[in-house]
Amino acid sequence: MAPPAPPPSRVFAELDPAPAPEGRGWPAALPGREVHVSGSAELSALPDRARVSLRLGSRKEAAAEARSSVSRRLQYIAHSARQRGVPEENMTVTEDFSRVENTYQMEAEVCIIFSDFGQMQNICNLLTEKLGTSVTINPPHFYHTPGAIDTLRRQVCVTAVGNTRRKAQEVCRLFGQALGKPLLIKEEETKEWGGYIDSHMSQSADSLTLQERIQNATAYASCRVFAVFEIKGKENRNKLL
Repeated sequence: MAPPAPPPSRVFAELDPAPAPEGRGWPAALPGREVHVSGSAELSALPDRARVSLRLGSRKEAAAEARSSVSRRLQYIAHSARQRGVPEENMTVTEDFSRVENTYQMEAEVCIIFSDFGQMQNICNLLTEKLGTSVTINPPHFYHTPGAIDTLRRQVCVTAVGNTRRKAQEVCRLFGQALGKPLLIKEEETKEWGGYIDSHMSQSADSLTLQERIQNATAYASCRVFAVFEIKGKENRNKLL
């Protein structure tokens, strides 16, 4: 069998000789002389929000006692969170009151959104210490706000463009040329994976550590761009000395 044909070569730069310029200096750019390059980048972003759900309840023969028991703990939770810097709008309380056989049952859930994970740990540790088994603190759900994902997309694109320009500079220097202005910059491919958004609840096991949960919620993005730059002629060696 004949050996397979070799893959076609890729032209990164065209350095055809141009006519000698008139006058004492080189022109700003030589027509038809271009460098074509592609570049890529991959970045990650840790989650910027965490939602913690706390559940508590009480069952009493008297309705007022059931309500009062839960109400005192709700007030303590809200006060502790506000005292440590959690805005009021980041706390949501839902309550459910029902009759169970011959008793009254009061249940409540508090959802707190944190942007400071150290603050979150301090508050959860305090509530565990002070309220004990009278409150159930579920593991935090880490996620990204839409703004954080948009920032990641912009950053990975800009980084890919920067990498592409540096590659073009290196190609030009290899031939003793100077890089000119960009003629074309095209985003060829973008990919995103990992991470959670607010409506996407993770199914992580409760046994995961805090750092493992953060890592599982980390978002990744990659970008590949294609660019065409002018070649400005001979590189000025004096500027490099």
